[in-house]
Amino acid sequence: MEILKASAANSSPLTPLGFLERAAIVYGDYTSIIYNNTTYTWSQTYRRCRQLASALVSLGIQRKQVVSIFAPNIPAIYELHFAVPMSGAVLNTINFRLDSSAISVLLRHSESKLLFVDTASRQIIMEAISLLPPDTSPPSLYFITDEDVDPKDSDRTYESLIAKGDPDFKWVRPESEWDPIVLNYTSGTTAAPKGVVHSHRGVFLMALDTLIDWSVPKQPVYLWVLPMFHSNGWSYTWATAAVGATNICIRRTDAATIYGAIRRYRVTHMCCAPVILNMLSNAEEENEPLPNPVHIMTGGSPPPASILSKMESRGFILTHGFGMTETAGSLITCAWKPEWDRLPLADRARLKARQGVRTAGATAVDVIDTESGTSVKWDGLSLGEIVIRSGSITLGYLKNPAATAESMKGGWFHTGDMGVIHPDGYIQIKDRLKDVIISGGENVSSVEVESVLYSNSVIHEAAVVARPDEFWGETPCAFVSLKPSQSSQKFSEKEIIEFCRSKLPHYMVPKTVVVVDELPKTSTGKIQKFLLRDMAKNLGPLRVSKM
Repeated sequence: MEILKASAANSSPLTPLGFLERAAIVYGDYTSIIYNNTTYTWSQTYRRCRQLASALVSLGIQRKQVVSIFAPNIPAIYELHFAVPMSGAVLNTINFRLDSSAISVLLRHSESKLLFVDTASRQIIMEAISLLPPDTSPPSLYFITDEDVDPKDSDRTYESLIAKGDPDFKWVRPESEWDPIVLNYTSGTTAAPKGVVHSHRGVFLMALDTLIDWSVPKQPVYLWVLPMFHSNGWSYTWATAAVGATNICIRRTDAATIYGAIRRYRVTHMCCAPVILNMLSNAEEENEPLPNPVHIMTGGSPPPASILSKMESRGFILTHGFGMTETAGSLITCAWKPEWDRLPLADRARLKARQGVRTAGATAVDVIDTESGTSVKWDGLSLGEIVIRSGSITLGYLKNPAATAESMKGGWFHTGDMGVIHPDGYIQIKDRLKDVIISGGENVSSVEVESVLYSNSVIHEAAVVARPDEFWGETPCAFVSLKPSQSSQKFSEKEIIEFCRSKLPHYMVPKTVVVVDELPKTSTGKIQKFLLRDMAKNLGPLRVSKM
């Protein structure tokens, strides 16, 4: 057969920016964003993004330079996901919950040229700027505000910059689909965040893949509970434009605000971390069924049966997936089968606890033995590391070639998560590679122990780590917080241990239980196990723990 060559007609660089251009045509008069009393249509959003991109270019921002934003889920952060790359620059969304020291480190590492700041965060940003080394050029600052700004800032506001831009600006298309579009920093559960770079191609593929996998219809009502700074909202910042969604923006993510938005706007879809599920299910004042079903995509720890039951009874439909900052979104999801709806709650919860199978857009997913590199058996028991191949995998870590090479060894992206493959081909995460507890030669999954702890009606949150043990090497140590209604009562370590003993093999039962007011978390709601491991070590080694 004759070998034909690619041409401009069939090889234009893939980019998610075209989703907005199309949305302005198809959904131009429909609502794109709602925030308090502010409402935009898709044609207005496209116009504003072109104006902002034009203004950035006029300021001297060049291709592949970094432009940052420090803000909660407000319209500006959504618009900047399009406007910054439309100028040719790379968007960096900074974790809105970081302190000034951490922000300063990220600004220096990214070499950010311009920083958009929510006015309410002026002080912390100014502190971060003051911490930059003398030889580091600070980024130019522009302020985003809901209120009237100080006169001294009147010419350096987000809206004044938009007003200076050209609404007919021909936005800067990527020279290659492999050009960087965003720079994200990992949330730092190991206290060492890395700069993750994603391409236009990778984000384009993930945005479409996640819409297909979750069966998102045209024009859903999407509530922004998941922070847009967190892995770009799992790429839904771009995906919602592809389907002409109505984006509901909220600053606060407490139960009352979320339930209020769901009822007021008839929300159909939202993404969130497990900590939000826990909060919503325990909101005792919210007992009325929802006005319509609300689909939730969640990641991280699987929802315990008790939470699943409460959420389902209120009208939520949960989907469990797996992704990382490095994957741009979920590449493994628990593809649900209709016949599973007829199963008892406990069985449904067990199935939903599995991360599942690769999405249609992922090339391959496997679980491999960490020593031999060969695939584990599909027996639901053989433990290995989850590895992935996909077009949406990160290009690598900024200024860190060693970490990039290590994560991509053998032609796979190594997730660092340990899991098993069940006989039906569904994957289930058992633990982070660094979190597996080896007790007397047996591998103990902290996730499995935590799942049992969550089934105890008095426990609000739980995390299990290794504690040194003179006999076993290390044993499970559980840190738990109690539900508010139980906090005034006394629960002994022995009671919780006996509860676990009735449900787990003896080698998996925590030998230590520590009740705390609150578990330490990252700014994205992930439990900081490295801090708990330090606390467990400080308890000293257990001297007598034979059974």
